[in-house]
Amino acid sequence: MSIDAPSTPIPGADSAAIPDGSPTGRIGDKLAGRVALVTGGTRGIGAAIAHSLAAQGAAVAAGYSGNVGKAEQFAAEFPGIFGADTRVTVHQGNVASPEDCRRVIAEVLEQHGRLDILVNNAGITIDKTVLKLTDDDWYKVLAVNLSGAFFLSQAALAHMAERGTGRIINVSSIIGEMGNIGQANYAASKSGLFGLTKTMAREAAFLLERSGKLADDSVGLTVNTVTPGYISTEMVQTVPEKVLERIKGQIPLRRLGRPEEIARVVHFLASDASSYITGQIWGVNGGMDM
Repeated sequence: MSIDAPSTPIPGADSAAIPDGSPTGRIGDKLAGRVALVTGGTRGIGAAIAHSLAAQGAAVAAGYSGNVGKAEQFAAEFPGIFGADTRVTVHQGNVASPEDCRRVIAEVLEQHGRLDILVNNAGITIDKTVLKLTDDDWYKVLAVNLSGAFFLSQAALAHMAERGTGRIINVSSIIGEMGNIGQANYAASKSGLFGLTKTMAREAAFLLERSGKLADDSVGLTVNTVTPGYISTEMVQTVPEKVLERIKGQIPLRRLGRPEEIARVVHFLASDASSYITGQIWGVNGGMDM
């Protein structure tokens, strides 16, 4: 349930390769028995997130859009990396379609029996200046990046609220905070995730309170957002060196982020240890937004 990545290094976007820094085996049990759905989960940042969750014992459902071969390869690699008992499924769909969003959530519940963690990672860009953006350019990016996260979360929230626990984690972008020339549609969609996150976090807590499922010892039902800066993925290899150096020059730490650095924050927010954190925006950008 991902959308093909753009050809320029967009903050928070996917690439087509599983990152080298991903875990190479089971390293803990913090998420043992949990089921995680990661949209755009078969490549780039999404794959790094999926690997990080699996390394802590989670069963992984990875969403993708069109590259069946890449999705099958992703699934086939899992037993060799995390052990034969690690479960992984792949789910094809279009996050711009409310019907596909609801179908995929239903598939995960049918195949895994539960859904504990939803990571809304899939996204696209169509970069043009405001005066050149067409109606379709605007609606298409909003449909995937913002509406898709809403419809997936809506379906997941119903299941999580009934069970009394869950984690919803949105992947936004520093562009949603700072804006960027030629990315009005992308910035609006990623900024929209902030308001969606805070509202859903309040509603999730309200639902648990109303049903008597809030307690001091509960792991809760939380909703948070991770906001990547410029991340080093395979697509960066096609960027001219001068452009890359200019980007790094805008980052206080003077380097690009790594997919596994995003994945580690997601993995923490998915764990029980984060149960007192909800409605928050977590920047992972080398200090670029200071």
